[in-house]
Amino acid sequence: MALPVRTSFRHVRRFIQKFTISRRSLSSAVRPDMKEPLLLGRVFSGIQPTGVPHLGNYLGALGNWVSLQNQYSSVLYSIVDLHSITQPQDPKLLRTNILDMVASLLACGIDPRRAVLFQQSQVSEHAELSWILGCLTSMPRLRHLPQWKVRIYNVLLQKRSRKIIKQIINNQMKSKQKNEGSVGLYTYPVLQAADILLYKSTHVPVGEDQVQHLELAQDLARIFNHRFGDLFPEPRALLSSTRKIKSLREPSAKMSKSDPQTMATVFLTDSPDDVALKIRRSVTDFTSEVTFDPENRPGVSNLVSIHAAMATISVEEAVSQATGLDTGAYKQLVTEAVVQRLTPIRLQVERLRSDPAHLEHVLAQGASRARELAAPVLEEVKQRVGFC
Repeated sequence: MALPVRTSFRHVRRFIQKFTISRRSLSSAVRPDMKEPLLLGRVFSGIQPTGVPHLGNYLGALGNWVSLQNQYSSVLYSIVDLHSITQPQDPKLLRTNILDMVASLLACGIDPRRAVLFQQSQVSEHAELSWILGCLTSMPRLRHLPQWKVRIYNVLLQKRSRKIIKQIINNQMKSKQKNEGSVGLYTYPVLQAADILLYKSTHVPVGEDQVQHLELAQDLARIFNHRFGDLFPEPRALLSSTRKIKSLREPSAKMSKSDPQTMATVFLTDSPDDVALKIRRSVTDFTSEVTFDPENRPGVSNLVSIHAAMATISVEEAVSQATGLDTGAYKQLVTEAVVQRLTPIRLQVERLRSDPAHLEHVLAQGASRARELAAPVLEEVKQRVGFC
């Protein structure tokens, strides 16, 4: 559910609970297959069905998802296909992308026995609650959210270099283009809030660039509770400390599936040869020594971040391992770390892709479990509003 927005440190500090877990907050809830007691609370997060995730997704959101399912007593992960159709989609490709995303999540370590993994559109309560919450949301409130700016950015990204996007995006926002797009895109944040509140979620894993949308969910929880009586907890953010992985071709920007440069993004299903080629062609600089300096040496520093994350070592240790290597030789070391980590995931994705019936079964079971949680909440909402 990533949407790039700018926010101040004050907002981040105010709305984000640090990802580090205090042992004093542990609950007594223990699953039979878990040795450690679990944290009380309900975690919800979603991901759009864009097909196979890339390296940045894996080291960011998905890595956190795997950790959270082993830390909290109740966890839900949704493939948010209702969100995806705010942009034109080919129906056949969308279905393929949904199943590819399921296969990828399972291959990365998401366990349907520990986390409810489901397809958003299979749980109609999401859309129903979104309508009710939309009736509590003002137009000016939505206009302050960034979904329009994000859409313009993505459109421009397909046509132009990132280097000139920032120079024209503000002008685009002032032009008629800011009025383009579907009603669904405009109300996208309300559906996002409904996704969270429908399960009375207490925690939402987010990046620093997503806080503004979580604030809307918090606001709507307060508005509903004030008008109809306490029902929804105000969800808190869980911020990952994972360093963002940058584009291999333009390290000033995040790694993205929509990047028009094919060498810029490493996907979880890339072959070892493809990984080696992309890393070999990654942008660095004219200094041969490997150092970690994101501001002055973003390309080399991005490789260090990838190496450290994939080898599960610190940045300092990654730099230490590069002692005596020039950037060309260091790229080989990074490639080895990436290939070693991704190979079992790639093979598992391929195996799961070959059995779409199993993937459909996982989604069906997840939707059933999600509806069991969502239906009573929506029923209570309807009663509070006066529908029944």
